[in-house]
Amino acid sequence: MTSLYRDLLLLIISTILAAIISLFIGHFVYLLLIICIVYSLRQAFLLHQMEQWLKAGEKSNYPTTYGAWAEIYYYIFRLKKANKKRKKQLRQIIEQFRQSTAALPDAIVALGEHDQISWFNNAAKNTLGLRKKDTGQSFPYLVRTPDFIEFLSNKDPASVLSIKAPTNERITLQLKIVSYAKNAHLLVAHDVTLLKNIERMRKDFVDNISHELRTPLTVLKGYLETLTDMDDNHSALLSHSLQQMNNQTLRMQYLVDDLLLLANLETTKTQHKCVEIDPLLKQVCQESSALEQLNSRIELFIDTDIKIIGDAQELRGAFSNLIVNALKYSAEDSIVTVQWYLSGENLILDITDRGEGIPEHEIPKITERFYRANAQRNHETRGTGLGLAIVKHTLSRHDAQLQIRSQSGKGSCFSCIFPKQRFCYSFSDK
Repeated sequence: MTSLYRDLLLLIISTILAAIISLFIGHFVYLLLIICIVYSLRQAFLLHQMEQWLKAGEKSNYPTTYGAWAEIYYYIFRLKKANKKRKKQLRQIIEQFRQSTAALPDAIVALGEHDQISWFNNAAKNTLGLRKKDTGQSFPYLVRTPDFIEFLSNKDPASVLSIKAPTNERITLQLKIVSYAKNAHLLVAHDVTLLKNIERMRKDFVDNISHELRTPLTVLKGYLETLTDMDDNHSALLSHSLQQMNNQTLRMQYLVDDLLLLANLETTKTQHKCVEIDPLLKQVCQESSALEQLNSRIELFIDTDIKIIGDAQELRGAFSNLIVNALKYSAEDSIVTVQWYLSGENLILDITDRGEGIPEHEIPKITERFYRANAQRNHETRGTGLGLAIVKHTLSRHDAQLQIRSQSGKGSCFSCIFPKQRFCYSFSDK
């Protein structure tokens, strides 16, 4: 029999006793009222006793009683005990999380809805200069550089910012924002000082070696030209050898020029001027056709007069590279189409050829430095392997993308896609 049934049975027995007593003394209603008052007072006392026990929390065991209240105390006690166990487990998990994140080499800062600091690990203390008293403070007030404030306000998960560490100017940090809950973010700062130093050393090496190669190449080229002029064509082997040496010297010269151009793109800032694409493309197409001595191979279509904010010389070099490649790797009687048009919120330059095409598995690799698709091509069409790398780097400096579509045996289409923020509607330079 449950405790509730026992309480009901006790109430029923009390009512029956009141009825029996009323047979002798009368006043059954009064007796019944007294029973109800006593029962209500008892329930009120037990309720007050439970309230005091709940207020005491875990400091005392539940009172000894009987009936339904004993069952209620027991189940509440079990819930409290289970809750206490879960809290202990949760504390252990949180402590393990704190210990593991504190041991991470990357600085991690948890930010609230208004960019206030909720928590940070030990690395954040060392690299960002945070202290315990900074918890609850707004992060933009602690690091006041404009680039950082803009980066933090945008909260773009794809965006990366490089800054000097507030505690040490010799340390370079790469910052990234990660969203982990509604209006809650993690700021992750990774030390890229070593990578930056290696990158700088690589750039310095390429720049220095390119400059050092120019002098011996110039001397070598001069002597080869002299020997070529002295050649009386009596020896076919000598004439062929001089021609091959001239070709390889010229190729080495192109390689040095491309290396210097790539190094220059990586170290200098892009000019921000309004570039008229119409005359630029017309000039590039004329120059490219003149190099090929095939004036009728290029078909140019200008479908918009919107201009681009950027560097005219860099864009000229990128467009020329793509057009010359299209001419070089397509048949001499095929047409290369160059089209400049507006599509949605993007300006697009399409350069389409009907050449041999590029295998699908090689498309992601052809913009890598010194990578050349289809190494079996003849020597007449071989380049430095840096052309598309220069194009891709130039476009990235203009917030643009290079998209490549190709089918083997049917040709290729190289698309330069410029976003809306690069549009320039004014005829004057900006």
